[in-house]
Amino acid sequence: MIDATYVIKRPLITEKTTWESGERNRYSFEVAADARKADIKRAIESLYSVKVVKVSTQMRKGKLRRTRYGYSQNPDWKRATVQLAEDHKIDLF
Repeated sequence: MIDATYVIKRPLITEKTTWESGERNRYSFEVAADARKADIKRAIESLYSVKVVKVSTQMRKGKLRRTRYGYSQNPDWKRATVQLAEDHKIDLF
């Protein structure tokens, strides 16, 4: 079992995720690349004291950036979107 603070790196706060949290009760987080859906569900439930119904994950490719000395690539990262039960909310602000 992986520690919850290792699994969840940070919440993702954008216009789309803010809309989803209000309308669909879904929240997005950057998570550890080796975390499974069960680990993510357990970590969210323990950190925020909520009931998670569904977990969706995506592996995101790091962007290629142009620098002064050529090109560099940002690291790949994993995104998790969790659907909460109707009567549960997370206060991120």
